[in-house]
Amino acid sequence: MSPDTSTDTQATTAQHPGRAPASAQKPPRLWRDASLSAVLAGFVAVVVSYSGPLVIVLTAASAGGLSTAETGSWIWAISIGSGLTCIGLSLRTRMPVITAWSTPGAALLVTSLGAYSYAEAVGAFLVTGAVITLVGLTGVFGRLIRQVPGAVVSAMLAGILFSFGAGAFTSLRTGPWIAGAVLVGYLLAKRWLPRYAVLVALAAGVAVSAAASRIDIRLDRVELVRPVLTAPDFSLSSLIGIAVPLVLATLASQNAPGMAVLSASGYAPNDRLLIGSTGLVSTALAPFGSHAVNLAAITAAICTGPEAHHDPRRRYVAGVSCGVFYLLVGAFGSTLVALFAGLPKELVAAVAGVALFGALAGGLAGAVQEPKDREPALITFLATASGLTLFGIGSAFWGLLFGVLSHVALSRRRERLHAG
Repeated sequence: MSPDTSTDTQATTAQHPGRAPASAQKPPRLWRDASLSAVLAGFVAVVVSYSGPLVIVLTAASAGGLSTAETGSWIWAISIGSGLTCIGLSLRTRMPVITAWSTPGAALLVTSLGAYSYAEAVGAFLVTGAVITLVGLTGVFGRLIRQVPGAVVSAMLAGILFSFGAGAFTSLRTGPWIAGAVLVGYLLAKRWLPRYAVLVALAAGVAVSAAASRIDIRLDRVELVRPVLTAPDFSLSSLIGIAVPLVLATLASQNAPGMAVLSASGYAPNDRLLIGSTGLVSTALAPFGSHAVNLAAITAAICTGPEAHHDPRRRYVAGVSCGVFYLLVGAFGSTLVALFAGLPKELVAAVAGVALFGALAGGLAGAVQEPKDREPALITFLATASGLTLFGIGSAFWGLLFGVLSHVALSRRRERLHAG
């Protein structure tokens, strides 16, 4: 039974005149389930999002010649879309559903956005959102994902997270004191205050960064974003050049790993609800610049692991927390992005790494649990961790594909040996 369905055990009581029901005398469920570790997990996920993937969006906006207002509207749209879906879906499912903008999609736009007008790009974004909505609501995507062996899914998760786990140590090369403080703080807290290990690691890293004058945050002014509504223009060339690769990249490189992260963490995600909802939100916000909102994988692993909360049933608070921080940053657009851009890259890499230790360990354990699936899982892990990108589609999809193909090939070979 999935955690989102196993906790709905609140008893209902008959109401008496002049007396409130027993359930009304309890504090709201979200407030009771909230914890510092879950809120922190949501915060760390947002820091990682704005400290890395957003740079690709800004690069694409520059390559496409977007104005400052249009760029700010783009950041607003993807942030608001991510925030609303995080909060809504996490509360609806009682799972830590983490969404984000399509990073592979933004990478595609770096090279393609300049070839079309901004109105044509918005038209392609609208079509992309509509197609993803259709694929999600029909259940086609979910049926395909459910055919993948569990060991292959776990191995793909481990491959996605490997570079981030290793980043906690490679950052020692350029920032030994900052990364070292994060690692030491994490290990000490893991021994004495395990629920707050990531918080202690973050605090230690920030303290050392401040002492070394490595924090560079400059806020000239703080102002709300004014979204820019752009009328779409549809052209065959923009649909082929932007919409088609954007749909494939978003589904294969983002939504597939996002579903895998939730499944590997013991949840039973409703693919129609999750993919369909993110597709609808993407479509609604496309005129404001949103290229695609989808399930997250890396930042999701931060919120679905034991560091968020030891009880899986209470980790949905991390999803709500993540959404609130998304909305806060999105409301102020590029103004508050400067807060995250001013953090040392070693601090972000080290904190993200230690926050993902639990999820990475779970992925590795699931990959090798079944002896008969270890070789396909190994192939999946290596292909995913390699960072391979073909036809604009990232390594997570190729690792999944190679793992499934090797699983089918080896299973048939074993069947022939048994038959002989």
